[in-house]
Amino acid sequence: MRQLSETDRDAIRIAQDPKFARWLEQITATGGCAHPVHLSGSTTTLDGTTGEILHHYDTRTEPGERLLVRCRNRRATVCAPCSRLHAGDTFHLVRAGLIGGKNVPATVRHRPRLFVTLTAPSFGPVHRTGERCRPRRDRGRCEHDRPLGCGTTHDTNNALVGQPLCADCYDYPAHVLWHAHAGKLWDRFVIGVRRQLASSAGLVQSRFADHARLSFARIAEYQRRAAVHVHAVVRLDGPDGPNDEPPAWGTADRLADAVRASAQRVMVRTPYSAAVGELALRWGVQVDARPIRADTDGPGDDTVAAYVAKYVTKGAHETGAGTDYRLTTWDDIDLARVTDHVRALMRTCWRLGGLPEYAPMQLRTWAHTLGYRGHILTKSRAYSTTYAALRADRAEHHGQETIPSSVADAHWRYVGSGHSPGAALLAAGIAEDLATSREFAQEAATDRGGCSA
Repeated sequence: MRQLSETDRDAIRIAQDPKFARWLEQITATGGCAHPVHLSGSTTTLDGTTGEILHHYDTRTEPGERLLVRCRNRRATVCAPCSRLHAGDTFHLVRAGLIGGKNVPATVRHRPRLFVTLTAPSFGPVHRTGERCRPRRDRGRCEHDRPLGCGTTHDTNNALVGQPLCADCYDYPAHVLWHAHAGKLWDRFVIGVRRQLASSAGLVQSRFADHARLSFARIAEYQRRAAVHVHAVVRLDGPDGPNDEPPAWGTADRLADAVRASAQRVMVRTPYSAAVGELALRWGVQVDARPIRADTDGPGDDTVAAYVAKYVTKGAHETGAGTDYRLTTWDDIDLARVTDHVRALMRTCWRLGGLPEYAPMQLRTWAHTLGYRGHILTKSRAYSTTYAALRADRAEHHGQETIPSSVADAHWRYVGSGHSPGAALLAAGIAEDLATSREFAQEAATDRGGCSA
């Protein structure tokens, strides 16, 4: 007879608990969250006028005297159920800025809208996919006596793709510092687009906001060479945002021209360092600005929204461009399960992070993401709704809305997180069941001619 494992015994113990049914309700409410947050406390809802107690909730009646709530981690490798929920919220956030809804007027669908891709510059030749990798430079050799070219045809899944032809020639400091300044490059790019639009329309640049408003939602994506590219939805509105029509001169073609011109001109200088010097950082030469058409050829609204939502759940780990956990020592870099190329970038972060001129960049703190810091998805305030609003709508949909004129007296504290081995097994089963039910519902909606997103 097979002996039960510790996980199985723990699952049986949980299932035999008198409060198992309520525990199951909590886990189902979290969607089978893989790493729930444990809270202890109470909430008393009072009538704001009379002081009458309308509702009282206390975790002392719950299993283990605690309430389990979602971890809300966006990374699929950390918590698949919460990442799916986050991806869904992202889809609707981006889609609302494209076609309206969520308090955004439907007229935005007919505004000038672009799907923009900005790339990182080259820091050195790397292996790539294609008919032949780098055939034009096959016969030359670098100063380190390594081939300058590669005539091999690499499959997409080949481990060499994205790796430098010569690691000693590769400019690792520039790669890391470019990541550290990517946010500033984006900010200056947006300013540059506004200036280009103003100039092309014959306006004084400082008066652009009186005539039009630029809104965007952007996402950062790690490429195989471990460099971040930026994908963004850019929309041109009137001065009051989505409720205001853009001026007559505000066309998609003019917006695209402004995007390309700004991407070519924007430049950020790094602080001077005796070890590296002063670098002039720019966007890569590959810039794509495609109109999002409402009625003609071009990437569709749902396609763009789904593309952004797909990448928002991916961390550096999924693309092999880092880890999902922070590195606290030099030895952690040696233990990380990454390629030699990524490890070299991490070590460069650590070395440069020890220099006083680079201290504000916190390169050691962000060594696990190769120097890139900030949110994977960011948006301008007027683009569309917010994650907080979407979560509030979901809570209201599930009957958790706030009673008008009521006052909540809440006292909560954090008491833990995660699952025991048996609880993790049961939660994973619930998450799988919910995912299967969702797939069936989407298939049914598709068969009825509805939207399956």
